[in-house]
Amino acid sequence: MSEAAGPKRAPGRTGSPIRLRHRTVHGYRRAFRMAGKGDAVLLIHGIGASSDTWSDVMPDLARNYRVIAPDLLGHGESEKPRADYSLPAYANGMRDLLGVLGIERATLIGHSLGGAVAMQFAYQFPERCERLVLVGTGGIGRQVTPLLRAASLPGAQFLLQGLRLPTMRRQFEMAVKVLQRLGNGLGVDAPDLLRVVDALPDAHARNAFIRTLRAVVDWRGQVGTMLDRCYLAQGMPTMLLWGGRDQVVPALHAGLGHVSMPGSRLEIFENSGHFPFRSEPDRFLEVVRDFIATTQPAAYSAEQWRRMLRTRRPALDGSLPSDNPATPSVRVLRPAQ
Repeated sequence: MSEAAGPKRAPGRTGSPIRLRHRTVHGYRRAFRMAGKGDAVLLIHGIGASSDTWSDVMPDLARNYRVIAPDLLGHGESEKPRADYSLPAYANGMRDLLGVLGIERATLIGHSLGGAVAMQFAYQFPERCERLVLVGTGGIGRQVTPLLRAASLPGAQFLLQGLRLPTMRRQFEMAVKVLQRLGNGLGVDAPDLLRVVDALPDAHARNAFIRTLRAVVDWRGQVGTMLDRCYLAQGMPTMLLWGGRDQVVPALHAGLGHVSMPGSRLEIFENSGHFPFRSEPDRFLEVVRDFIATTQPAAYSAEQWRRMLRTRRPALDGSLPSDNPATPSVRVLRPAQ
């Protein structure tokens, strides 16, 4: 989903936007934002969004880390070709962008689709991933909001185009307001339902959105799950961070992922929806900084990786790929009174 209209900045948070840069990779122009110095942190946005979705937290993270936030291919200001928009292709794109920028390893923070891309990156390139922070991530369970399931159906391109018409737009806005007044969980992220339409200004953007969506969602829900490979997360410092009122990707996926990923940490923002880093940016920054500070980067071992693949279970000594796996923990975070 796309970023919310009118970022919710915490009191006192200021700072000019971090400028957009461009690099050409494999013949396609890729947009990204980059700031700060230190260990690398890669921020990967969700479907229909862009690097701008991280505007509330990126400047603060850049005080301590070298932060890179790309516009995924087919999104934002990156090119929107007729191309491969699968999770493996996106993971390859993240590796190649980091390579162009001269970055060997990074902590990956992925939201929604971006979380699934981050997991795929860690699976394909474990030697280049130091930690994983998965925010309302896709790729764990099958359930997903009916809105995305409907958008994967034939003819969805024409529906998306029609939603940009003034009359349809007004009806859509009224439906969103009803959800908010009824206290429906989906109303928490209601502004993002409008922004996803605005993020698709032309046929190229809409086609890229549909191609990306159909790679991960069909009428029954999410197509794939990483649960069959989660034992490989043994020793990879991993934190799942979820909004307790998330109706886009249900919060029950958080617990499912937590028990399936050895040594993972789980943080629940009780009153947030699908975008906890926007609704509670200060709390999000506190949790992420603490996670990075209290974990050691994963230390990849090819031999132990092969051993786990052969046995289909985590290493008994907990040493793959890090000798300091995170201690399992769960916290439900409520807004300060």
